[in-house]
Formats: sequence, C-alpha cells, structure tokens
Amino acid sequence: MTGPPPGAPRLTHIDEHGRAHMVDVSAKPVTRRVAEARCSVRSVGDVRAVLARPPGGADLVETARIAGIMAAKRTPSLVPLCHPLLLDGFEVDVAVVADGFAVRAVTTVAERTGVEMEALTACATAALVLVQALLDVDPGASVEDLSVWHKSGGRSGVWERPADGRGGGRTESS
Repeated sequence: MTGPPPGAPRLTHIDEHGRAHMVDVSAKPVTRRVAEARCSVRSVGDVRAVLARPPGGADLVETARIAGIMAAKRTPSLVPLCHPLLLDGFEVDVAVVADGFAVRAVTTVAERTGVEMEALTACATAALVLVQALLDVDPGASVEDLSVWHKSGGRSGVWERPADGRGGGRTESS
C-alpha cells in the first residue's frame, strides 16, 4: 500500500501501512483545551406536554445530564484510539424544546491532546437516555446533528462551526 502524496491530508490514526494506531502525543506541549459538542433529540408530538403530565420530566433531564457526564469520563473505554485524559471540567446541558431536546456538552482539560471525543460522547449518551425514555410515546424519536461546535487549544488554535451549523468552520491561531 502506498501512502498519500506528500502534503496531502491524511488521517492521523492510520499509519503508513493503513493500520489503525494510537497517535503519540508525548512531544506535544500541555495546553488548556476546550471542546463543545451539540446535538438534538427530535420527537413527533409535543415533548413539553408529555413532560408536564405527572410525574413530570425533571428527573429525566437530570438523568440524561448525569449519564452524559459519566460517559465523558469513560470515553477511552468506548472509543478505542482515544487517549485517557483526566478531565478538568465538563458540563452537560439539556433543554426541553417543543419537538424534543437540545443537548450541549463542554469539556475542558490541560493536556497534550484535545477533548472533542469526550464532548461528543457526553452529548450522544445524554441524547440516548432521552430517546430511550421517549420510545414508548414515539418509536421514531431520533438523535440528530451530533457535531463539534467549538474547540480550542493546541497547535491548531480556535475552531468554530459556522452559525448555520454546517461543516467547514473557521480557525484562528492562538
């Protein structure tokens, strides 16, 4: 197997032989790194109305938040090539919207590698808890638009997803 042409973009977790490998980050400097991920849980019907009926949905939202936090800490157990990190901080927010939920996770670390996977894993897991709860009333409930919205730290500086939520984004060196 031949490698990509010199200067061509390549996947960092694939070696020159096409095999998966864990990236060696030992030569990178420790910097403060932050990542924000977001996703939506969509459901037909009015989720607010379902949650307003007794016994209510406050515990559901809190359970989803806690599940997201727990998942962020377990990311290397779920994503094979992800470095284990001692996370310095994270938050998971779940907001009830008319057609479901908006989920947001922010992770922070002082390390040699980023925390995007931890933010994405937190978001996805919180969303799955919400989908599980909705399945009885809406078997078509779905997780949508899981993506990184912000990342900062390290060599690449700051990256922001455009306000329209599409790919691309812009990077500013720090």
